[in-house]
Amino acid sequence: MNRNYQKELEKLLQEKEEKKEIPTLFLHSCCAPCSSYVLEYLSNYFKITVFYYNPNIFPEEEYTKRVEEQRKLIEQLKTYYPIKFCAGDYRPQEFYDAVKGMEKLPEGSERCFVCYELRMREAAKLAAEGGYDYFTTTLSISPLKNAVKINEIGERLASEYGIRHLPSDFKKKNGYQRSIVLSKEYGLYRQDYCGCVYSMEERKRQKESIVREEKM
Repeated sequence: MNRNYQKELEKLLQEKEEKKEIPTLFLHSCCAPCSSYVLEYLSNYFKITVFYYNPNIFPEEEYTKRVEEQRKLIEQLKTYYPIKFCAGDYRPQEFYDAVKGMEKLPEGSERCFVCYELRMREAAKLAAEGGYDYFTTTLSISPLKNAVKINEIGERLASEYGIRHLPSDFKKKNGYQRSIVLSKEYGLYRQDYCGCVYSMEERKRQKESIVREEKM
């Protein structure tokens, strides 16, 4: 039976509201546009710290740009509870070591699953060390990301580090579409590739293919 992670999240939020509890959430963010809807949604229920840790991003200039966009959004976004920000170190070699041997795999493959876990593991570790009530990631908002795998990884890490994982499939309830609207509203930079050098090269090939077809 397929799980509905959005329904699970809604049930949890309702329970917290009824108990008048305001838990803390350590939220891994892949980028400002993806986090926009998630923050708008969850900041009504949690005291959130956004954790930007994405060693997969290439090149370093792109990483820096995305960090600044995340800061910009947090400063401007109107939320019920204030949002804190934590920027992780840029350690790209960790990503290359983790996906070694998978460089030729396409987007959405095992390479991406390893990348999910690399980033979520750091979030789970720091959330546990910081005494947060929950951790999760914005990754599931993308239609191109595997929400089932993301939640499976989150639950496994939760057990490993002794920290609760917040179930999510943020693309549901038009979450992805809302993120596009918010990105335009706040003037956020929206990249046209996931972030790593392999996704950048794949996107480049797709563009070249489109150009060739148009010329035919």
